[in-house]
Amino acid sequence: MKEISINLSGSKSISNRLLVLNSLFHNSLQLQNLSKCQDTYMMERALSSKEQIIDIYHAGTAMRFLTAYFSIQENRNIILTGSHRMKERPIKILVDALNQLGAHISYVENEGFPPLEIKGKKINHNVIHLPANISSQYITALCLIAAKLDKGLTINLEGKITSKPYINMTLQILNKIGIITSFYQNKISIEPINEVKKQDFIIESDWSSASYHYSICALSKDLKIRIKYLFKDSLQADRKIADIYQKYFGINTLFHENVITINKIENFQYPNFIELDMNDCPDIAQTVAITAFGLRIPIKMTGLETLKIKETDRLIALKNEIEKCGGNVEITDCSFELKRINSFRENQIIETYNDHRMAMSFAPLQLLFPLTIKNPNVVEKSYVEFWNDLKMYGIKH
Repeated sequence: MKEISINLSGSKSISNRLLVLNSLFHNSLQLQNLSKCQDTYMMERALSSKEQIIDIYHAGTAMRFLTAYFSIQENRNIILTGSHRMKERPIKILVDALNQLGAHISYVENEGFPPLEIKGKKINHNVIHLPANISSQYITALCLIAAKLDKGLTINLEGKITSKPYINMTLQILNKIGIITSFYQNKISIEPINEVKKQDFIIESDWSSASYHYSICALSKDLKIRIKYLFKDSLQADRKIADIYQKYFGINTLFHENVITINKIENFQYPNFIELDMNDCPDIAQTVAITAFGLRIPIKMTGLETLKIKETDRLIALKNEIEKCGGNVEITDCSFELKRINSFRENQIIETYNDHRMAMSFAPLQLLFPLTIKNPNVVEKSYVEFWNDLKMYGIKH
Protein backbone atom coordinates (compact mmCIF):
# COMPACT_ATOMS: atom_id res chain seq x y z
CA MET A 1 0.00 0.00 0.00
CA LYS A 2 1.34 3.41 -0.98
CA GLU A 3 1.32 5.97 1.86
CA ILE A 4 1.30 9.73 1.17
CA SER A 5 1.32 12.73 3.55
CA ILE A 6 -0.27 16.02 2.51
CA ASN A 7 0.08 19.41 4.21
CA LEU A 8 -2.87 21.66 3.40
CA SER A 9 -2.93 25.37 4.16
CA GLY A 10 -5.65 26.80 6.37
CA SER A 11 -9.31 26.94 5.42
CA LYS A 12 -10.12 29.77 3.03
CA SER A 13 -13.56 30.19 4.66
CA ILE A 14 -12.14 30.53 8.17
CA SER A 15 -9.15 32.63 7.06
CA ASN A 16 -11.27 35.19 5.21
CA ARG A 17 -13.67 35.60 8.12
CA LEU A 18 -10.81 36.08 10.57
CA LEU A 19 -9.00 38.58 8.36
CA VAL A 20 -12.08 40.82 8.31
CA LEU A 21 -12.56 40.48 12.08
CA ASN A 22 -8.89 41.13 12.72
CA SER A 23 -9.02 44.32 10.69
CA LEU A 24 -12.16 45.47 12.50
CA PHE A 25 -10.60 44.79 15.91
CA HIS A 26 -7.14 46.31 15.42
CA ASN A 27 -5.23 43.09 14.64
CA SER A 28 -5.75 41.55 18.07
CA LEU A 29 -5.57 38.02 16.63
CA GLN A 30 -2.33 36.19 15.90
CA LEU A 31 -3.44 33.99 13.00
CA GLN A 32 -1.60 30.70 12.40
CA ASN A 33 -1.92 28.40 9.35
CA LEU A 34 -3.56 31.14 7.25
CA SER A 35 -4.80 30.04 3.84
CA LYS A 36 -2.28 30.53 1.02
CA CYS A 37 -4.91 30.76 -1.71
CA GLN A 38 -5.49 33.63 -4.13
CA ASP A 39 -8.84 34.56 -2.55
CA THR A 40 -7.19 35.06 0.84
CA TYR A 41 -4.37 37.06 -0.73
CA MET A 42 -6.99 39.30 -2.38
CA MET A 43 -8.74 39.75 0.95
CA GLU A 44 -5.49 40.69 2.74
CA ARG A 45 -4.55 43.11 -0.02
CA ALA A 46 -7.96 44.79 -0.05
CA LEU A 47 -8.06 45.21 3.72
CA SER A 48 -4.65 46.91 3.75
CA SER A 49 -5.24 49.01 0.62
CA LYS A 50 -5.43 52.80 0.84
CA GLU A 51 -6.57 53.11 -2.80
CA GLN A 52 -9.97 54.41 -3.81
CA ILE A 53 -10.57 51.63 -6.35
CA ILE A 54 -10.26 48.10 -4.95
CA ASP A 55 -10.31 45.23 -7.46
CA ILE A 56 -10.80 41.73 -6.00
CA TYR A 57 -10.83 39.97 -9.43
CA HIS A 58 -12.68 36.61 -9.08
CA ALA A 59 -12.92 36.51 -5.25
CA GLY A 60 -16.64 36.22 -4.56
CA THR A 61 -16.24 35.81 -0.80
CA ALA A 62 -14.14 38.96 -0.68
CA MET A 63 -16.75 40.90 -2.67
CA ARG A 64 -19.49 40.04 -0.19
CA PHE A 65 -17.51 40.42 3.03
CA LEU A 66 -15.79 43.65 1.92
CA THR A 67 -19.09 45.24 0.86
CA ALA A 68 -20.18 45.03 4.49
CA TYR A 69 -16.74 45.89 5.87
CA PHE A 70 -16.30 49.10 3.86
CA SER A 71 -19.88 50.20 4.54
CA ILE A 72 -18.91 50.93 8.18
CA GLN A 73 -15.47 52.49 7.54
CA GLU A 74 -16.46 56.05 8.43
CA ASN A 75 -15.28 58.79 6.05
CA ARG A 76 -13.80 56.25 3.60
CA ASN A 77 -15.22 56.29 0.05
CA ILE A 78 -14.25 53.44 -2.30
CA ILE A 79 -15.19 51.67 -5.51
CA LEU A 80 -15.28 47.87 -5.02
CA THR A 81 -14.96 46.04 -8.34
CA GLY A 82 -13.88 42.69 -9.80
CA SER A 83 -13.53 40.57 -12.91
CA HIS A 84 -16.01 40.39 -15.78
CA ARG A 85 -17.62 37.33 -14.16
CA MET A 86 -17.78 39.14 -10.80
CA LYS A 87 -19.79 41.88 -12.47
CA GLU A 88 -22.35 39.22 -13.44
CA ARG A 89 -22.76 37.86 -9.90
CA PRO A 90 -25.74 39.36 -8.03
CA ILE A 91 -25.22 41.29 -4.82
CA LYS A 92 -28.48 43.25 -4.57
CA ILE A 93 -29.81 41.37 -1.52
CA LEU A 94 -26.75 42.27 0.54
CA VAL A 95 -26.63 45.88 -0.69
CA ASP A 96 -30.35 46.33 0.06
CA ALA A 97 -29.89 44.91 3.56
CA LEU A 98 -26.94 47.18 4.33
CA ASN A 99 -28.71 50.24 2.93
CA GLN A 100 -31.79 49.42 5.03
CA LEU A 101 -29.54 49.40 8.09
CA GLY A 102 -28.26 52.85 7.12
CA ALA A 103 -25.31 52.25 4.79
CA HIS A 104 -24.66 54.31 1.66
CA ILE A 105 -23.96 51.91 -1.25
CA SER A 106 -24.80 52.51 -4.91
CA TYR A 107 -24.15 50.75 -8.24
CA VAL A 108 -21.53 52.08 -10.64
CA GLU A 109 -22.66 50.17 -13.74
CA ASN A 110 -25.62 47.76 -13.58
CA GLU A 111 -28.32 47.75 -10.91
CA GLY A 112 -27.88 44.80 -8.56
CA PHE A 113 -24.31 43.94 -9.59
CA PRO A 114 -20.74 45.08 -8.87
CA PRO A 115 -18.90 47.42 -9.15
CA LEU A 116 -20.16 49.23 -6.05
CA GLU A 117 -19.57 52.75 -4.77
CA ILE A 118 -19.41 52.54 -0.97
CA LYS A 119 -19.41 55.65 1.22
CA GLY A 120 -18.45 54.42 4.68
CA LYS A 121 -20.48 55.77 7.57
CA LYS A 122 -21.82 55.00 11.03
CA ILE A 123 -24.73 52.53 10.92
CA ASN A 124 -27.36 53.03 13.64
CA HIS A 125 -30.13 50.51 12.89
CA ASN A 126 -29.77 47.07 14.39
CA VAL A 127 -32.60 44.87 13.04
CA ILE A 128 -32.94 43.39 9.55
CA HIS A 129 -35.33 40.88 7.94
CA LEU A 130 -33.98 38.65 5.15
CA PRO A 131 -35.15 35.64 3.12
CA ALA A 132 -33.58 32.56 4.72
CA ASN A 133 -32.75 30.86 1.40
CA ILE A 134 -30.18 33.44 0.28
CA SER A 135 -26.45 32.75 0.08
CA SER A 136 -24.97 32.24 3.54
CA GLN A 137 -22.18 34.64 2.54
CA TYR A 138 -24.65 37.54 2.57
CA ILE A 139 -25.67 36.63 6.10
CA THR A 140 -22.07 36.08 7.18
CA ALA A 141 -21.04 39.48 5.76
CA LEU A 142 -23.60 41.11 8.09
CA CYS A 143 -22.56 38.95 11.05
CA LEU A 144 -18.90 39.93 10.66
CA ILE A 145 -19.60 43.66 11.12
CA ALA A 146 -22.41 43.21 13.67
CA ALA A 147 -20.32 43.51 16.85
CA LYS A 148 -18.88 46.84 15.62
CA LEU A 149 -22.35 48.41 15.42
CA ASP A 150 -23.32 50.43 18.51
CA LYS A 151 -26.37 48.27 19.20
CA GLY A 152 -25.13 45.03 17.69
CA LEU A 153 -27.41 43.33 15.17
CA THR A 154 -30.46 41.07 14.99
CA ILE A 155 -31.06 39.19 11.73
CA ASN A 156 -34.51 37.64 11.26
CA LEU A 157 -34.45 34.93 8.58
CA GLU A 158 -37.74 34.13 6.88
CA GLY A 159 -38.28 30.62 5.45
CA LYS A 160 -35.92 27.63 5.07
CA ILE A 161 -32.26 28.45 5.73
CA THR A 162 -29.70 27.65 3.00
CA SER A 163 -26.20 26.42 3.99
CA LYS A 164 -26.85 26.70 7.74
CA PRO A 165 -23.44 25.18 8.69
CA TYR A 166 -21.64 28.15 7.11
CA ILE A 167 -23.64 30.54 9.31
CA ASN A 168 -22.87 28.37 12.34
CA MET A 169 -19.16 28.48 11.42
CA THR A 170 -19.24 32.28 11.42
CA LEU A 171 -21.01 32.44 14.78
CA GLN A 172 -18.64 29.89 16.34
CA ILE A 173 -15.65 31.98 15.20
CA LEU A 174 -17.25 35.08 16.74
CA ASN A 175 -17.85 33.18 19.98
CA LYS A 176 -14.28 31.87 20.03
CA ILE A 177 -12.78 35.38 19.91
CA GLY A 178 -15.13 36.66 22.62
CA ILE A 179 -18.23 37.99 20.81
CA ILE A 180 -21.58 36.89 22.26
CA THR A 181 -24.08 35.49 19.73
CA SER A 182 -27.26 33.46 19.67
CA PHE A 183 -29.01 31.56 16.87
CA TYR A 184 -32.45 30.33 17.88
CA GLN A 185 -34.97 29.13 15.32
CA ASN A 186 -34.57 31.74 12.54
CA LYS A 187 -33.23 34.61 14.64
CA ILE A 188 -29.54 35.54 14.86
CA SER A 189 -28.48 38.04 17.54
CA ILE A 190 -24.97 39.44 17.93
CA GLU A 191 -24.02 41.73 20.80
CA PRO A 192 -21.77 44.78 20.37
CA ILE A 193 -18.22 44.79 21.70
CA ASN A 194 -15.54 47.50 21.76
CA GLU A 195 -12.45 45.35 21.57
CA VAL A 196 -11.26 41.76 21.27
CA LYS A 197 -8.50 40.56 23.60
CA LYS A 198 -5.16 39.57 22.09
CA GLN A 199 -5.05 35.84 21.35
CA ASP A 200 -3.65 33.13 19.07
CA PHE A 201 -5.97 31.43 16.59
CA ILE A 202 -4.89 28.22 14.81
CA ILE A 203 -6.80 27.96 11.53
CA GLU A 204 -7.93 24.46 10.60
CA SER A 205 -6.85 23.14 7.20
CA ASP A 206 -9.37 23.28 4.39
CA TRP A 207 -11.86 20.40 4.16
CA SER A 208 -12.90 21.40 0.62
CA SER A 209 -9.25 21.02 -0.44
CA ALA A 210 -9.13 17.69 1.38
CA SER A 211 -12.14 16.51 -0.65
CA TYR A 212 -10.01 16.06 -3.78
CA HIS A 213 -7.74 13.68 -1.88
CA TYR A 214 -10.82 11.70 -0.82
CA SER A 215 -11.75 11.46 -4.50
CA ILE A 216 -8.24 10.30 -5.41
CA CYS A 217 -8.35 7.68 -2.65
CA ALA A 218 -11.73 6.43 -3.89
CA LEU A 219 -10.57 6.18 -7.52
CA SER A 220 -7.17 4.64 -6.71
CA LYS A 221 -6.31 0.96 -6.37
CA ASP A 222 -4.74 1.13 -2.90
CA LEU A 223 -3.71 4.30 -1.08
CA LYS A 224 -3.31 5.55 2.46
CA ILE A 225 -3.31 9.35 2.76
CA ARG A 226 -2.48 11.44 5.85
CA ILE A 227 -3.56 15.09 6.10
CA LYS A 228 -2.63 17.45 8.96
CA TYR A 229 -4.74 19.96 10.89
CA LEU A 230 -8.18 18.56 10.15
CA PHE A 231 -10.38 18.39 13.23
CA LYS A 232 -13.11 15.89 14.10
CA ASP A 233 -15.21 18.71 15.63
CA SER A 234 -14.58 20.96 12.63
CA LEU A 235 -16.30 24.32 12.13
CA GLN A 236 -16.44 23.64 8.38
CA ALA A 237 -19.54 22.34 6.59
CA ASP A 238 -17.35 20.43 4.15
CA ARG A 239 -16.28 18.13 7.02
CA LYS A 240 -19.30 16.15 5.76
CA ILE A 241 -17.06 14.79 2.98
CA ALA A 242 -15.71 12.18 5.43
CA ASP A 243 -19.20 10.84 6.14
CA ILE A 244 -20.28 10.84 2.48
CA TYR A 245 -17.19 9.00 1.29
CA GLN A 246 -17.41 6.40 4.05
CA LYS A 247 -21.08 5.63 3.40
CA TYR A 248 -21.13 5.68 -0.40
CA PHE A 249 -17.56 5.28 -1.68
CA GLY A 250 -15.92 3.03 0.92
CA ILE A 251 -13.32 5.45 2.31
CA ASN A 252 -12.55 5.20 6.02
CA THR A 253 -11.38 8.27 8.00
CA LEU A 254 -9.31 7.85 11.16
CA PHE A 255 -8.92 10.97 13.36
CA HIS A 256 -5.87 11.12 15.62
CA GLU A 257 -4.55 14.30 17.27
CA ASN A 258 -5.75 16.66 14.50
CA VAL A 259 -4.39 14.41 11.74
CA ILE A 260 -6.65 12.31 9.53
CA THR A 261 -5.71 9.09 7.76
CA ILE A 262 -7.92 7.91 4.92
CA ASN A 263 -7.91 4.56 3.10
CA LYS A 264 -10.24 2.21 1.22
CA ILE A 265 -12.49 -0.16 3.16
CA GLU A 266 -11.81 -3.76 2.12
CA ASN A 267 -14.60 -5.59 0.22
CA PHE A 268 -16.84 -2.50 0.29
CA GLN A 269 -20.21 -2.98 -1.43
CA TYR A 270 -20.92 0.05 -3.61
CA PRO A 271 -24.54 1.25 -3.83
CA ASN A 272 -26.50 0.92 -7.07
CA PHE A 273 -27.73 4.51 -6.73
CA ILE A 274 -26.91 7.50 -4.50
CA GLU A 275 -29.29 10.30 -3.50
CA LEU A 276 -27.95 13.25 -1.50
CA ASP A 277 -29.19 16.62 -0.29
CA MET A 278 -26.14 18.90 -0.62
CA ASN A 279 -27.82 22.04 0.73
CA ASP A 280 -25.41 22.19 3.68
CA CYS A 281 -22.21 21.62 1.66
CA PRO A 282 -22.63 22.66 -2.01
CA ASP A 283 -18.91 23.36 -2.51
CA ILE A 284 -18.11 19.63 -2.49
CA ALA A 285 -20.88 18.70 -4.95
CA GLN A 286 -18.54 18.69 -7.96
CA THR A 287 -16.06 16.42 -6.18
CA VAL A 288 -18.79 13.94 -5.21
CA ALA A 289 -20.26 14.00 -8.73
CA ILE A 290 -16.92 13.18 -10.36
CA THR A 291 -16.14 10.40 -7.88
CA ALA A 292 -19.52 8.80 -8.60
CA PHE A 293 -18.85 9.13 -12.34
CA GLY A 294 -15.40 7.55 -11.98
CA LEU A 295 -16.89 4.64 -10.01
CA ARG A 296 -19.84 4.36 -12.47
CA ILE A 297 -22.46 4.91 -9.76
CA PRO A 298 -25.62 6.81 -10.78
CA ILE A 299 -26.24 9.72 -8.39
CA LYS A 300 -28.80 12.45 -7.79
CA MET A 301 -27.92 15.54 -5.74
CA THR A 302 -30.40 18.23 -4.68
CA GLY A 303 -30.05 21.47 -2.71
CA LEU A 304 -27.70 22.97 -5.30
CA GLU A 305 -29.42 26.34 -5.86
CA THR A 306 -26.28 28.35 -5.09
CA LEU A 307 -24.14 26.60 -7.72
CA LYS A 308 -25.67 28.70 -10.49
CA ILE A 309 -24.15 31.93 -9.12
CA LYS A 310 -20.61 30.73 -8.40
CA GLU A 311 -17.51 31.40 -10.54
CA THR A 312 -19.55 29.83 -13.33
CA ASP A 313 -22.91 28.07 -13.50
CA ARG A 314 -21.48 24.89 -12.01
CA LEU A 315 -24.48 22.74 -12.88
CA ILE A 316 -24.20 23.49 -16.61
CA ALA A 317 -20.41 23.19 -16.46
CA LEU A 318 -20.60 19.76 -14.77
CA LYS A 319 -23.13 18.51 -17.31
CA ASN A 320 -21.04 19.70 -20.27
CA GLU A 321 -17.75 18.21 -19.14
CA ILE A 322 -19.06 14.91 -17.73
CA GLU A 323 -20.97 14.27 -20.95
CA LYS A 324 -17.75 14.90 -22.90
CA CYS A 325 -16.20 12.06 -20.89
CA GLY A 326 -19.05 9.60 -21.47
CA GLY A 327 -21.71 10.34 -18.84
CA ASN A 328 -25.40 11.17 -19.21
CA VAL A 329 -26.50 14.06 -16.99
CA GLU A 330 -29.77 15.86 -16.27
CA ILE A 331 -29.90 19.13 -14.33
CA THR A 332 -32.50 21.56 -13.00
CA ASP A 333 -31.94 24.90 -11.26
CA CYS A 334 -31.23 23.06 -8.01
CA SER A 335 -30.36 19.44 -8.85
CA PHE A 336 -27.83 17.26 -10.66
CA GLU A 337 -28.45 13.69 -11.79
CA LEU A 338 -25.89 11.36 -13.33
CA LYS A 339 -28.15 8.78 -14.95
CA ARG A 340 -25.91 6.54 -16.97
CA ILE A 341 -22.20 6.07 -17.54
CA ASN A 342 -21.20 4.93 -20.99
CA SER A 343 -17.63 3.83 -21.67
CA PHE A 344 -15.16 6.57 -20.70
CA ARG A 345 -14.11 8.85 -23.55
CA GLU A 346 -10.40 9.42 -23.23
CA ASN A 347 -8.20 12.40 -24.09
CA GLN A 348 -10.91 15.03 -23.66
CA ILE A 349 -10.00 18.66 -22.96
CA ILE A 350 -11.86 19.73 -19.81
CA GLU A 351 -13.01 23.34 -19.81
CA THR A 352 -12.66 24.93 -16.38
CA TYR A 353 -14.85 28.02 -17.02
CA ASN A 354 -12.42 30.01 -14.83
CA ASP A 355 -13.65 27.90 -11.90
CA HIS A 356 -11.05 26.39 -9.57
CA ARG A 357 -13.38 23.61 -8.43
CA MET A 358 -13.96 22.39 -11.98
CA ALA A 359 -10.22 21.88 -12.46
CA MET A 360 -9.68 20.19 -9.10
CA SER A 361 -12.73 17.92 -9.21
CA PHE A 362 -11.91 16.53 -12.67
CA ALA A 363 -8.18 16.02 -12.03
CA PRO A 364 -8.57 12.69 -10.13
CA LEU A 365 -10.13 11.10 -13.23
CA GLN A 366 -6.60 10.97 -14.64
CA LEU A 367 -6.11 7.88 -12.45
CA LEU A 368 -8.65 6.15 -14.74
CA PHE A 369 -8.05 7.60 -18.20
CA PRO A 370 -6.05 10.41 -19.84
CA LEU A 371 -7.57 13.89 -20.06
CA THR A 372 -6.34 17.49 -20.20
CA ILE A 373 -7.38 20.26 -17.81
CA LYS A 374 -7.61 23.59 -19.62
CA ASN A 375 -6.28 26.62 -17.71
CA PRO A 376 -4.92 24.48 -14.83
CA ASN A 377 -3.59 27.49 -12.89
CA VAL A 378 -7.15 28.49 -11.99
CA VAL A 379 -6.68 26.26 -8.91
CA GLU A 380 -4.64 29.06 -7.30
CA LYS A 381 -7.89 30.73 -6.30
CA SER A 382 -8.24 28.28 -3.40
CA TYR A 383 -5.41 25.68 -3.44
CA VAL A 384 -2.03 27.01 -4.59
CA GLU A 385 -0.11 23.73 -4.09
CA PHE A 386 -2.75 21.54 -5.77
CA TRP A 387 -0.71 20.34 -8.76
CA ASN A 388 2.45 19.89 -6.69
CA ASP A 389 0.52 17.71 -4.24
CA LEU A 390 -1.05 15.67 -7.05
CA LYS A 391 2.40 14.84 -8.45
CA MET A 392 2.73 12.48 -5.47
CA TYR A 393 -0.07 10.39 -6.99
CA GLY A 394 1.40 10.53 -10.47
CA ILE A 395 -1.17 13.08 -11.67
CA LYS A 396 0.13 15.93 -13.84
CA HIS A 397 -1.39 18.98 -15.48
